[in-house]
Amino acid sequence: MFPGDSAIKNLLKTYKLFLTIIIGALIGGETICFSGEGNTNGTTEHKDAPNVAATADKCSNIPALPDGSIKLVTKVIDGDTVVIEGGTHVRLLGIDADERDHPCYEPAKDRLEELILNKEIKLEKKTEDKDQWCRYLRYVFLDNQNIGLTLVKEGMAVARFSPEDVKYRKEIVQAEKEARKGKIGCKWNGNATKEKKKTKFSWEQLTTEKTGLKVVGACQTSNYYEKEMVVEGKIASAFRSNTNTIFLNFEKSYPDQCFTAVIFSADQSQFIEGPEKYYSQKTVRVKGEIQKYNRRPEIILGNPAQIEVGK
Repeated sequence: MFPGDSAIKNLLKTYKLFLTIIIGALIGGETICFSGEGNTNGTTEHKDAPNVAATADKCSNIPALPDGSIKLVTKVIDGDTVVIEGGTHVRLLGIDADERDHPCYEPAKDRLEELILNKEIKLEKKTEDKDQWCRYLRYVFLDNQNIGLTLVKEGMAVARFSPEDVKYRKEIVQAEKEARKGKIGCKWNGNATKEKKKTKFSWEQLTTEKTGLKVVGACQTSNYYEKEMVVEGKIASAFRSNTNTIFLNFEKSYPDQCFTAVIFSADQSQFIEGPEKYYSQKTVRVKGEIQKYNRRPEIILGNPAQIEVGK
């Protein structure tokens, strides 16, 4: 070995290391620039499209929900989101309903409660399992009824699909077109403001704070048999029978009423004279145990403290 060989070899090693660092930095810089361009191009995605990697990590502790699962609905959040047994949230696919403080929020939520609250539903999966809020994304069926399709048909929600989701798209989009054309439901009948104002009544006695009871809409009462509740709704029709019993029918006239308040002859002396005329077409609240009679929910009113007219 020549005297200068060792020094030359050390110099070559240092040069190689330096060259490796430089090349690595250049490659890294090109990668970062490419990723940045990819993010810019990605702005054409739907505004609600989740970050798949981030969602998978954040939602990893949520129990699995296999395709075709049958689950009990324990709560309705709004017109397109529910909670199932175990506390898991499910977002209905194929539709979009109004958020809180928008005109059709309450009607859509109420209708979804009527359809599936406290009932077992079948949950059908598509490509994506969850969204960025860790809600499961599922088509919802009660028996063979597509609940999302029903809400769109009734003008309570609109059709909404991601580009890759084609299942049920044709019938749900067609249902929206027909609802628009027929001016059906809260979304299309021009009465959205009127619908919202229906809930703006003041109550002095029959409130959750004073009674400790949950307030439910008249058309939700079939979900609460044998439970004491405060029920709110408009008296669509009222009449006195041949047996001198008074029937106050809520939201729709007999025989299509959602719920009935009944005053028997023996108790009528405690009430205002002519209850069937006085309460007709008024929005009221009634308190009592919800019972089932002839397949319909009802509450028996034994004293006037059980009913209050909204102001």
